[in-house]
Amino acid sequence: MSLHSLVLCSDNNIMRTLRRVLSDLEISLEHCAEADMAVRRLTRRKFEAVIVDCDDEDKATEVLTSLRSAPRNKRAIAVAIIGNAKEVSSAFRLGAHFVLHKPITLDRARGSFRAARALMKCERRQNARVTVQIPVSLIGDGKKHQAIVTSDLGEGGMAIKFSRWTKPTGPVRARFELPGVNHVVECPIEIAWEGAGLEAGIRFVGLSREHRDQLRMWLNRCSPDLEPPDPPVRCKLTDLSPGGCYLRTETPFPMRTRVVLIVRTSKSAIYADAVVRIMHPDLGMGLEFVRDTDQAREQVEHLLQSLNRAKGTLPDVEVEPEGLQDGEIRDSRSTDAPLDSLLDLFHRSADRPSEDFQAKLSKLRNEKQGAVSAASA
Repeated sequence: MSLHSLVLCSDNNIMRTLRRVLSDLEISLEHCAEADMAVRRLTRRKFEAVIVDCDDEDKATEVLTSLRSAPRNKRAIAVAIIGNAKEVSSAFRLGAHFVLHKPITLDRARGSFRAARALMKCERRQNARVTVQIPVSLIGDGKKHQAIVTSDLGEGGMAIKFSRWTKPTGPVRARFELPGVNHVVECPIEIAWEGAGLEAGIRFVGLSREHRDQLRMWLNRCSPDLEPPDPPVRCKLTDLSPGGCYLRTETPFPMRTRVVLIVRTSKSAIYADAVVRIMHPDLGMGLEFVRDTDQAREQVEHLLQSLNRAKGTLPDVEVEPEGLQDGEIRDSRSTDAPLDSLLDLFHRSADRPSEDFQAKLSKLRNEKQGAVSAASA
């Protein structure tokens, strides 16, 4: 078992359920009955998940707060065990990605932890780095900006070193060749961090499906210990707009998760990048399509055209997580674009109870169906 979890809980019944579910999913479990012990372990060991029983709110707050300040574990997936629906918003404010409602059942726990495990693997892959030195060209305004050299390379970005550094301004792309496979990667980038010395970090933005797959295969060859990703989660598409969609699933991913939406046809698979804007445990999630590059916009248009050809029957789709979003999520809504009612509902309802959101979503759906009927009459 290479995925590790830390559990703060004093309920023997809950612990029995967690041990069984996590063992089935090949996630090891380290148990702590007291908050101070859990905090000490967070400073000393690396965990992919931290599970906290929120029965004692002060202890839960102490551990979840310590989790985000622990350098080794600030990217860990946090799971909160709560007693009633009123505690959901509090758990998310404390930094929980998933919530489990008491009494915990095996089926519900398995569903939540399948989604959590997929995200745990994503975060591990995103953080994995291969030490390698390859030349990279930074390109701005269609011209070569400067040449640099990597010190390591990963799925989400790279560390670079240089003899002289001019921080790029405006849109910049990185171009480099993967060693040994004769594949050139070119994509938009952001400067993630700048070191005190002659080093900086680059984050990939809008990496194409082809480049992402080639980079992932290269990393798997160089790091054979990396676990393969879990299969995509199958979801029911219930609502669709130009800006996003709502998916029914018992295993939704948390807000701020970057995902790939996959629609399979008889001839091919269509992909589009999205970010989870709203999540309701055991019910579903709302996605906002990513449109920050020309390629991303083309992907979304292709996806919408395919779905519109379904003639009113929204198909099942698959969702594959890519990791948690760093920094602020870009708002794709344009001030001069027509109002996207579905996307607007996501933005206005992130902190509202799921029952309130579902009622508003149902009303919006009925209004759209009424408008279509009137137009065809």
